[in-house]
Amino acid sequence: MKKTLVACAAGMLFVTGTASAISLSGEAGQHYTNLGFGQDTGSTGLGLTGNWSRSDHDGNVGSLGLNFGLPFGPLTATVGAKAVYLSPKDGDSGGALALGGGLDWAISRYFSLHGEGYFAPDSLTSGVKAYNEASGGLRWNIFRPLSVDVGYRYIQMEGKDGRRDNTLADGPYIGVGLSF
Repeated sequence: MKKTLVACAAGMLFVTGTASAISLSGEAGQHYTNLGFGQDTGSTGLGLTGNWSRSDHDGNVGSLGLNFGLPFGPLTATVGAKAVYLSPKDGDSGGALALGGGLDWAISRYFSLHGEGYFAPDSLTSGVKAYNEASGGLRWNIFRPLSVDVGYRYIQMEGKDGRRDNTLADGPYIGVGLSF
């Protein structure tokens, strides 16, 4: 009986409320770029995400994550985890398991507010002391499949063993996205 309940609970993680949707995005800020992809990221149920962020001065970060979205009226809340590859300019390359989540508020058919944050403490990182990531912004869905984003992004790898912090992004960005 216990095994059946565990199997049913695990199976519910793979149930989604909508059809699969794939999204691609690109963002540019002062001294950094961010490329992303996702599957079922703005919907309820299980979603898959990936990102590659590059700083002109502080290194690179790549991630692959899973999240689970829950609807609350016009809000969709997500909780998730990311496996992160860290390549700071000053320090050793390593990895992290970042935990976090986000909120998406559909203001209207054309506009939505979104935000997310992920954190990995020293115990879940290698090569750096901690990893922090946060972003928020406004999305304008011009027409399907095209959207334009403006917002603020912060990505930091905290230095370890006397090495300096590497801040990949700390400022406004503009981006475009395609959803299919």
